[in-house]
Amino acid sequence: MIKIYHNPRCSKSRLGLAALEASGKEFEIIKYLEDELSSKTLTSIISKLGIKPIDLVRKNEAIWKSDYKNKTLTDQELIEAMVKHPKLIERPIVINGDKAVIGRPTEKILEII
Repeated sequence: MIKIYHNPRCSKSRLGLAALEASGKEFEIIKYLEDELSSKTLTSIISKLGIKPIDLVRKNEAIWKSDYKNKTLTDQELIEAMVKHPKLIERPIVINGDKAVIGRPTEKILEII
């Protein structure tokens, strides 16, 4: 089943959700700010995206700038930072089987559904 890791307060995430709704396909909404992601789940998502953990980090977030910006962090430390502060995670993330995309731009979502 298709999953969207969604933040209702984010306009790009809402656009991603609208694209899934328009597709007519079944999907599951995961509000990752409310339902805490585990390190294992986040590691799996990053693997499906085919990126490095740093590429999933929202570097303009205040918490990134204040606590992490000028530090050298391992991949695991980056994952733990995102687990602790889920606002740091780029959004929306859409997963369909073993394929995943960050829905920016929204058209990327259409490539995997």
